[in-house]
Amino acid sequence: MSRSKIKTAIRSLFASYLLAAVLLIVLAFLLYKFHLKESHVGLAVSAIYVVTCFLGGFLMGKGIRQRRFFWGFLLGALYFAILAAASFFLGKGLPMDTGQLVRTFIMCAASGTIGGMVS
Repeated sequence: MSRSKIKTAIRSLFASYLLAAVLLIVLAFLLYKFHLKESHVGLAVSAIYVVTCFLGGFLMGKGIRQRRFFWGFLLGALYFAILAAASFFLGKGLPMDTGQLVRTFIMCAASGTIGGMVS
């Protein structure tokens, strides 16, 4: 992988996580202000995964300009891998069950792929 592809991947991941941080702060405010139910919060977190991976895949596709679906998928998979690794090391284990882990991977990878294809 060339330097420009690595730079594009890092920038896209950074943009995805930056957007995720902003959206999670907004979600925390909404949770505090409106006392949302746990089911609503879980749905909102899943939506944040989808939106941020879509944006990252879109940026990867725009930056690399070839095999966009593959680079979008790679971005979604990397996003998930970093998320899972952080959860594992900070939480001393994965808090999700296997089914939820697989669903989260599919959401991240699929939305990254779609973002790459749309770019």
